[in-house]
Amino acid sequence: MKTTAFLSIHEALGARLVEFAGYKMPVVYSSIKEEHLNIRNNVGVFDVSHMGEFMVSGPHAHDLVQYVTTNDIDRLQPGAAQYSCLPNEQGGIVDDLLVYFIAKDRYLLVVNASNIEKDWNWIVAHNQVGAQIENESDQIAQLAVQGPNAIKVLQKLTRVPLDEIEYYHFTYGPLAGVENVLISATGYTGSGGVELYFPNKYAKQVWEAIFDAGKAFGTEPAGLGARDTLRLEMGFCLYGNDINENTSPLEAGLGWITKLKAPGNKFINKDFFIRQKEAGLKRKLIGFELIDRGIPRHDYRILNHTGSVIGRVTSGTQSPLLNKAIGMGYVDLEHSKTGSEIFIEVRNKALKAIVQKTPFYKQA
Repeated sequence: MKTTAFLSIHEALGARLVEFAGYKMPVVYSSIKEEHLNIRNNVGVFDVSHMGEFMVSGPHAHDLVQYVTTNDIDRLQPGAAQYSCLPNEQGGIVDDLLVYFIAKDRYLLVVNASNIEKDWNWIVAHNQVGAQIENESDQIAQLAVQGPNAIKVLQKLTRVPLDEIEYYHFTYGPLAGVENVLISATGYTGSGGVELYFPNKYAKQVWEAIFDAGKAFGTEPAGLGARDTLRLEMGFCLYGNDINENTSPLEAGLGWITKLKAPGNKFINKDFFIRQKEAGLKRKLIGFELIDRGIPRHDYRILNHTGSVIGRVTSGTQSPLLNKAIGMGYVDLEHSKTGSEIFIEVRNKALKAIVQKTPFYKQA
């Protein structure tokens, strides 16, 4: 297994380590519920250094990024980031990713850890314009400092005015004695905060500085378990569960990152998605709340009132904050309307559920 630059710290803190996407990663330190609630109410720190980073540069960088991603990078200005996906040639998704517009000839693509090799090969294979691509995944450490007090903690460590960084924007600046840290107002929790990118050699320095600065706020580390429950409360898709090679971004509710009308982005298989939208979708990713007692899990069957299978659960959990069972899954379009009654098959029992709009959690 691969490891991140923070492994010795995780071990010293007694984290439960598991294999995830080929990396040895902390899944929990204290409990998922405690870590989850600490981020909703306070501030927590995730090691997300397993994520992949590709730098695309040169005079043809724009053309390559525009071709392999579904969103329209012409809408970006330097210092802005964009959520997007890599479409495949069968109408599915190679991966979802973040695109950082550093300069007109320089873009950073942040991809899922489980897909680093696949994404790299895919982008290289479609680089017909001669853009320069560098895989910097093994050189970059990444921390997600999340929660309503995240900015207060980190502001002690930098002169960059963090509260002026707009959502889905970023800047470079000094932090914790490290120059040119990429500070990004993105995140996967819905509770605010930033993500920090910096060279591996500064891992211990930055980690210790954050926790020293955060003592007064009760800053705690958080593992992948809480990261998953937090993103599910927000209705954010997880690659491999809610989206994959066989799910269309339109079916997944990601039409907002699939720009079909923008003339400047002739992305891979765009015509397919135009035809799919015109023909009408046959299924849709929905959120649901369980009414009966039980917990939905990945691949559980979704039924209608007669017991016929109308879909499958893609993600499910007991929400630590809302104290109820929630989930997402694909269902036939006729059953996707908010308020519709559906049933989740849990241990051979059909448990009642209601289709709900996401996010399940809404900030006050």
